[in-house]
Amino acid sequence: MRELDKNENDMNQSFEDIRHTDENGVEYWYARELQVVLDYKEWRKFENVINKAKESCKNSDVSVFEHFVGADKLSKRANNAEVAIKDYKLTRYACYLIAQNGDSRKKVIALAQTYFAIQTRKQEISEKEYTSLTEDEKRFYQRNLTKKGNYSLNQTAKKAGVKNFDRFHNSGYKGLYNGETADDIAKRKGLRYREDILDNMGSEELIANLFRISQTEQKLKRDNIQTEKEANDTHYEVGYKIRNTIKELGGTMPEDLPTPKKSLKQLEKENKKTLQNL
Repeated sequence: MRELDKNENDMNQSFEDIRHTDENGVEYWYARELQVVLDYKEWRKFENVINKAKESCKNSDVSVFEHFVGADKLSKRANNAEVAIKDYKLTRYACYLIAQNGDSRKKVIALAQTYFAIQTRKQEISEKEYTSLTEDEKRFYQRNLTKKGNYSLNQTAKKAGVKNFDRFHNSGYKGLYNGETADDIAKRKGLRYREDILDNMGSEELIANLFRISQTEQKLKRDNIQTEKEANDTHYEVGYKIRNTIKELGGTMPEDLPTPKKSLKQLEKENKKTLQNL
C-alpha cells in the first residue's frame, strides 16, 4: 500500500494513481488504497464507512455484490508469517458512496465526493441512481453517453458512405433544431469559436441529442444505407421526427431550453484547480 505525500498538490492524480483496470477494461479501486488517500489511519474505522456505503447501496435497490467485491489477500508480517487481511474491489459508484458516508470534517472527503460523483462519472447507472444526481452530474453522465454514441454513429456513417462528417452531423441538428446548424446553435448560445455545443447543454437537451444519435445509427443499419446523401437525409429525418415527438408531447423545443451558466469543461477545470490547491 502506497503512502501518499499530502504536501504535494496532487489529490486529483492520487485518485487516478490508485485506479486499476482488469483484463476486460473494467476499472476498480482497492479499499485499502482508498483508505490511505481518504486519510483514514485505521482499517476498523474505514470499514465502518464501507458498511454504511453498502447499506446506502442496498437501500437504492442496487446490487451490493456488484459494487463491493471481496478481495481478501495475504499480508506478510515482520516474522514472515502470512495473515489474511480483508479488502474490496470497488466500482466508481462504490467509491462515491464511501465518500458520501465519510467523515465530512475531512476536506479530502469533500474532494472525493466531487471527483467520484461529478468529474469522472462514467459507469452505467440505474434509474434510481440517476434521479439522485444533481443537474451537473446528469450533464456529465449524458455527455459521456453522447461521446460514445457519436463515436459509434461515425463508424456506422462511414460504412454508409459518409465522408463529410460536418455536413452529416449538421443534417441531424437541422432536423432537431428547426433548421439550425451546429454553428447556428453555438451562436445562439453565445459560445466562443469552436467551443463544443454539447458541453454547453443541459441534461434534457443532451438526452434529446442522444436519442437522435442512437436512432440514426440504428436506422442507417436497419435500412442498409449505402450513400452519403441517403445517410444525410436519414439523419435529418430522425432529428425532425424526434422534434415532432417532443412537440406532440408538449415538451420544450431544444432551441428553447436554457444554456447552463458553465460548460462542462469549465466545471472540470474548476474541480481540478480545487483538488490541486489542497
